[in-house]
Amino acid sequence: MAESLELQQAITRDTPETYVRKIVEKAGSSFIWAMRLLPPSRRHAMYGIYAFCRCVDDIADGPETEAQKHAKLEAWREEVEQLFAGTPKHPIMQALQPAKDSFNLPKAEFLAVIDGMEMDARASIRAPVREDFTLYCRRVAGAVGLLSIHAFGARGPAAEELAVVQGEALQITNILRDLWEDAARGRLYVPRDLLKQEGIEDTDPLTVLKHPNFTRVHAALCAEADRLFSRARELIAQSAGSSLRPARLMLEVYGRLLERVKETGWPHDENRITLRRAEKLWLVLRYGLI
Repeated sequence: MAESLELQQAITRDTPETYVRKIVEKAGSSFIWAMRLLPPSRRHAMYGIYAFCRCVDDIADGPETEAQKHAKLEAWREEVEQLFAGTPKHPIMQALQPAKDSFNLPKAEFLAVIDGMEMDARASIRAPVREDFTLYCRRVAGAVGLLSIHAFGARGPAAEELAVVQGEALQITNILRDLWEDAARGRLYVPRDLLKQEGIEDTDPLTVLKHPNFTRVHAALCAEADRLFSRARELIAQSAGSSLRPARLMLEVYGRLLERVKETGWPHDENRITLRRAEKLWLVLRYGLI
């Protein structure tokens, strides 16, 4: 039986809107810069989407047993159902209620995010086959992108393709940046076909990362992300209006982060590759205000 979220959530006197804003601010994510470009109602929608994703991601990455993680994720599935029935109980879902109604947020994408976290919680991911890698990226990143474009107010096939393509580009960039950190958790998100192309048959994360041929695998995965970023830029160029400004800003922030990963090369040390605050601010001024 799924664990009740009423037992999980902290007692709070904050309004739902304040509750999700505090989660976003505490996380310190680069996404907050993009969210601040939005009008208030759309910004609050993105705060709620981010808070939801953050909470289910924390479950997948947490120290609990697989059964405990499954129970908590099932509880979030129940909350999604209650949100779309108009009776949410958790403050995050209460914060999302106006956005769900105003911006037609798709229920299937909330559930897809949880499905992605189930993939993480079910067992340590180690060199997934390409089909599983693509599915994982679609669930944990593409689904977030599709929720986000609804909050942004973007519509049409190009915006939907952008959500999936850019989501995968961002996800691969995160994978490249976090290789050592993920390996310490027993995870390796690099597609198995790339390893086999370079004669790497092992799937133990640390063994793979220390293999002399992994430099070429790293370069191949960087090239995949480059192609996705290029396609995302084409799709943004096809879109009129300012509704995709937040998406463009995140594309440039993560595109710059990918360049830093490529410049650093492999093997890089175990310190997380990041952008300086001043560099992020310049990108906000360059791409967020035009």
